[in-house]
Amino acid sequence: MNLRSAIRASLAAAVLLAGTAVHAADTGLVERVQQLAEAQSGDLEKTFKHLHANPELGFHETETAAMVAKRLNKLGYKVHTGIGGTGIAAVLENGDGPVVMFRSDMDALPVKEDTDLPYASDKQVTLPDGSQTYVMHACGHDSHVSWLLGIAKVMKETRKDWSGTLVLVAQPAEELIEGAQAMVDDGLYDKVPEPELLIAAHVFPIWASGTVAVRAGRRMAGSDALDVTLHGVGGHGSSPQHTVDPVVLGARSVMAYQTIVSRNVDPQQPAVLTVGSVQIGEANNVIPDNGVLKLNLRWYEKPVREQLISAIKRETNGLAKAAGVPEDRMPEYTMKGYAEPVYNDEALVDWAKPVLASVLGEKALMPGFPPVMGSEDFPLLVSGLENTKTLFMEVGGGAPDVTKVYMETGKLPPLNHNPKFEIKNPALAITTAVKAGSMLLLDSLKPKG
Repeated sequence: MNLRSAIRASLAAAVLLAGTAVHAADTGLVERVQQLAEAQSGDLEKTFKHLHANPELGFHETETAAMVAKRLNKLGYKVHTGIGGTGIAAVLENGDGPVVMFRSDMDALPVKEDTDLPYASDKQVTLPDGSQTYVMHACGHDSHVSWLLGIAKVMKETRKDWSGTLVLVAQPAEELIEGAQAMVDDGLYDKVPEPELLIAAHVFPIWASGTVAVRAGRRMAGSDALDVTLHGVGGHGSSPQHTVDPVVLGARSVMAYQTIVSRNVDPQQPAVLTVGSVQIGEANNVIPDNGVLKLNLRWYEKPVREQLISAIKRETNGLAKAAGVPEDRMPEYTMKGYAEPVYNDEALVDWAKPVLASVLGEKALMPGFPPVMGSEDFPLLVSGLENTKTLFMEVGGGAPDVTKVYMETGKLPPLNHNPKFEIKNPALAITTAVKAGSMLLLDSLKPKG
């Protein structure tokens, strides 16, 4: 089944999904959460629009982080800033009980926005290499920051109803799949306690605003960013016989990579190998000394990851030797960003669904999209912690009729990372996430007995 067919099946299931959940929370607390979330709707929408118009790239989220820190400090959280560069961790201690963490990411993308929104971004920044790029919140992290702030207020106002420790994380550089690990490496757990449960959420336009989904099993793939540096022997374009041409070596390598998945990986195991960039040479009449291939790998199982990396090195080294590259100038491999796969435990999903139904209503629960090869790095926040569980929630950000339109025409709205990406009715999407996230946290922190 391809992705389009799988999404169609999920959307079809959404039409039939009703009457399957049970209400699991105290009615009075549910109403309190709903009121607190809805009372913030206007302010959170303003925050969202400000963030959307002022996006910041990974590890450069200085203004966003400062705003988050200021608001959490005002609410009475103990706020730790500058973790992993621009990351924030805020702690609210509220008696004995478990430690639960909720994470939102802050960074935007190097994308030129192509929407007609009155708060669209026209921001440009200069990159370290001197080039310029437009910046856009093309993946909805502006909404993630907004609902983190909304959840923070709900949890502060309902602290008589829960007991334990809440940790809120505003994470940098998710798009680089580096920010979560950077926070851990910079001593996150020297500042905050280790959680028993980590909850994260992401907005998606394939579900209507006002809806959420939690689905068990594989959710998002593991990912690696890998640079392959090719070394040749440069020279004049008129005398290729005196060179070892990295342009040709690069072309051969790219073509060799195309059979790694089809001829090395079990066909029943999902895997993707993409060459996203080839940077070799500059002039028409110069054979360069070296070049770089920028690769992206996607996988769900660690043995598949090792197969991909091993095959890349085997193919590239073999071609380099065949081309006459000297032993002291063989290809080099630089592992950069890394993310582990996202899985939802079935027992956690069985717990979460009735909690979400209690605060949103059963009709607001979608079936969840099928497993995808996109990635999320939040599991790295707790990957070294043996007793920590994670839960990933999908938040709707699409038009009210997104399901109907797709079922009738097969057309999807512009998806995440598209220049036309847009959250429809952001106030509703964010308020829904505040209700959902707060209710999950409250239920996981409710006093026992």
